[in-house]
Amino acid sequence: MYNIALFGAGRIGQVHAVNIANHKETTLYSVSDPYTVNAEALATKYGAKIQTIDEALSDPNVHGVLIASATDTHAELIELSAKAGKAIFCEKPVHLDLERVRDCLKIVDECNVPLFVGFNRRYDPQFRKVREQLSLGTIGKAESLLITSRDPSPPPAEYVKVSGGMFRDMTIHDFDMARFIMGEDPVSIYAQGSNLVDPAIGAAGDIDTAFIVMKFPSGAMATISNSRRSGYGYDQRIELHGENGLLRANNILEDAVEVWGEPGCVAAKPEHFFLQRYEKAYRAEWQHFVDVLSGKAQPECSGFDGEQALLMADKALESLLTGKEIAL
Repeated sequence: MYNIALFGAGRIGQVHAVNIANHKETTLYSVSDPYTVNAEALATKYGAKIQTIDEALSDPNVHGVLIASATDTHAELIELSAKAGKAIFCEKPVHLDLERVRDCLKIVDECNVPLFVGFNRRYDPQFRKVREQLSLGTIGKAESLLITSRDPSPPPAEYVKVSGGMFRDMTIHDFDMARFIMGEDPVSIYAQGSNLVDPAIGAAGDIDTAFIVMKFPSGAMATISNSRRSGYGYDQRIELHGENGLLRANNILEDAVEVWGEPGCVAAKPEHFFLQRYEKAYRAEWQHFVDVLSGKAQPECSGFDGEQALLMADKALESLLTGKEIAL
């Protein structure tokens, strides 16, 4: 059994706590969170200890840490965990500042510990099958990728102010997905955006609707369509066109029942939010991290992948502000 120290007992920490506790090879050993009510609730539910960060990192019984705390704490906790020799699972992003990310990753390399960055959509069975089918040559050479990602409703403007903005908080998943599916890094990026959903988001200096176009060394292109509002659920789709055909992953619906009648056909809406839509992906990425702990695998989504996704977000923002295509 691998003992895991969980740093952060908020919403995403609670998601991970379930998967840690339910996996046959891992135990939720301890929980650390400055908000003691959440920490105590998780510790009680799963029979875990309450530990400070220092206590967890100095505890020889802790084999790995899962960082699900506030974004601005990630880099520091990664560095401390690396120096303590712990295997690290960190929710995206590593940090909102690119240079801070690079400094952090240098320490991880020096300490020679595994770091896995949690871009969970890589582990969605539907999206993963698209990538596998492309690798098998099912549609030949990839030519264009369309990624649609729309939240059911916008976040509070207060969240926007501390999240790094739409590109670093929301689109960063799609940047990583584009690299993951295409198997190469883009050479240029062009972004346009508007504030159409919530005026408060615009007042906070951000956008809520965006289109991003990327070019790849192979000549293939990818387009990302983002909105902070759908009105019909969590809209998550990808479509990959190749020289010999098309691969498409549609939304996961609340149920698969359709009602057909004289007025027409009625089907269920997409799953409401990311917790439902990516439930299987969260379980699958945890299984991958267990394989890392056991030495069966190296982190498939590394610190470098986290760095590249943030770089793309920064360059998309530069394109938005300048109105120009930005070389990568």
